[in-house]
Amino acid sequence: MRIRALVIRILRQITRDKRTMALLLFAPILVLTMLNLVFNGEDYQPKVGFVSVQEALLEKIDQDGAVITEYANEKEANEDLAKQVIDGYVQFGSNGPEISLEGSDPSVNTAVLKWLQMALKPLQGNKEAIQQLEIDYLHGSSEMGQFDYFGPVLLGFFVFFFVFLIAGVSFLRERTTGTLERLLSSPLRKWEIVIGYVIGFGLFTVIQASIIAAYAIYVLGMLMEGAFGYVLLITLLLSLTALTLGILLSAFANNELQMIQFIPIIVVPQVFFSGLFNLNTISEWLSWIGPFTPLYYAADALRNVMVRGYGWGEIQIDLLVLAGFSIVFILLNILALRKYRKI
Repeated sequence: MRIRALVIRILRQITRDKRTMALLLFAPILVLTMLNLVFNGEDYQPKVGFVSVQEALLEKIDQDGAVITEYANEKEANEDLAKQVIDGYVQFGSNGPEISLEGSDPSVNTAVLKWLQMALKPLQGNKEAIQQLEIDYLHGSSEMGQFDYFGPVLLGFFVFFFVFLIAGVSFLRERTTGTLERLLSSPLRKWEIVIGYVIGFGLFTVIQASIIAAYAIYVLGMLMEGAFGYVLLITLLLSLTALTLGILLSAFANNELQMIQFIPIIVVPQVFFSGLFNLNTISEWLSWIGPFTPLYYAADALRNVMVRGYGWGEIQIDLLVLAGFSIVFILLNILALRKYRKI
């Protein structure tokens, strides 16, 4: 009888929390749907360039299964390779085909080489000839592993996830323990309270992000072609974005459980649009979500620095967008405080 009463109480408690009920049904469906769209998307089509190839020779090449671009000279091909317009290009020298790859994504490299092996087979008596060629890599090398390519995305994700969670729960406790209420009754302005919390929590997140980045690069041996200072700057801005977003969403939670409920709705979906999966294979009607997520820009910037060795010129737009996210979330936090005090 007592067990029955306890069971009934728990069931009533869950059913009364509409947000928990919705999460139990909606979150698994959302994640499973995204996984289905990612893994059942279209096969990746390599983007291959041909430099100064005679028309008669080009006609003998099997061009099915790839996006082909013709170039008049090697300079134009290299420019598009650096911009990732193409994944690689082929030119024919005295010793046969010469292959140049962008190289930053091992899975794309494999797809390009596999396609070239089939496409150039009609031109070669030995089907293994292409495997014996020396291949030039703009970034990375033949020894580059999947962890080197996915590492920057995972680094950004873990920084974002833990800062978001810690900031949200910590600010929630400030509310539930009455600290925020006392601050609101003081002469402090709303923007001063928000900025104070952002700086206070921000100092901790800077240390956290720095330790995570340093450990991943110098202990785990994650590929690092660019300057470590840029990695710290990117993780700092990403942490600030996660911090301000976590504080904002904590205003709509009444306890830690409800704060955690935002994770499968806000954090998990960003993984699918951060570059951990090839965005070219995701359904077009879904891929537009990526540019509206902070992790999309952080992962792009981290990969440009760590894998491709780029500097400020290539990552400045990503950094400005991350800073923009933080400013928007700070302004929304100031507005959210009106929920507790009207001035």
